[in-house]
Amino acid sequence: MRIVDTHLHLIYPDRFTYDWLASVPAIDQAFSAEDYWAEAERLGIEAALHMEADVAAGQREAETRFVQGLDARIVGAVAAARPEEPAFPAEIERLAAMPRVRGIRRILHTAPDALSQTDLFADNIRRLGPLGLPFDLCVLARQLPVGRSLAAKCPDTQFVLDHCGVPDIAGGGYGTWREAISAIAELPNVAAKISGVVAYAGADWGTDTLRPYVEHVIECFGWDRIVWGSDHPVCRLTADLTRWVEATHELLAGCSDDEKARLLSRNAVRIYGLEGEVA
Repeated sequence: MRIVDTHLHLIYPDRFTYDWLASVPAIDQAFSAEDYWAEAERLGIEAALHMEADVAAGQREAETRFVQGLDARIVGAVAAARPEEPAFPAEIERLAAMPRVRGIRRILHTAPDALSQTDLFADNIRRLGPLGLPFDLCVLARQLPVGRSLAAKCPDTQFVLDHCGVPDIAGGGYGTWREAISAIAELPNVAAKISGVVAYAGADWGTDTLRPYVEHVIECFGWDRIVWGSDHPVCRLTADLTRWVEATHELLAGCSDDEKARLLSRNAVRIYGLEGEVA
């Protein structure tokens, strides 16, 4: 069954600066498109969206332009932007003019909670709706109420919650996370991404470690509001792309082919506007 990967990071340290990689030495190296496809192609991944990789401030738009020309199977880019800044309208106008920009992300899990709660931030996120650009919402589990507040203020903008809401699987806290996921899923403009969870599960994770989290997200959001992402190369902190794809298939073993197709490809095509890019 074909897969559209909605969360691929590529790392080109010869071109861009990634300050955050110094804190994760296990993946502090180059990860090229060629490296990714050498593994991804044999796993059934047919297309991918590049997810901005938090490059240095002056390099954001250059990264977006660069990744769009790397491989035809990279069918779009979720670009970095700064909705907290007054210059955002001009920034989003430039990004929207790029033919393969399919969404916007501003990482919030390393930012103060107050950053996304201003009127300016919400006003700028509301600009994405008429452009058909989703906003990838990357928050910690404890920040899920903050993310819900933002999404509620912007009902005409599509949100995609990254990494199942970043549960601390290794550290516990399932109950609080579970309630917050149920609450944010009440908003019809929020979808969820089954991605990233292996990085938060500890080195000894197994499929049953992930199952309660993934199944709760699917139960809350339903089969039409979920997409799949590799979070490559961050997934390599506890596994690799192959193991995460294998675990995904294990988690979906009891599901219908239609349900699998919605999660693994069809919803991504609809939510990120990939009609014409993905057969």
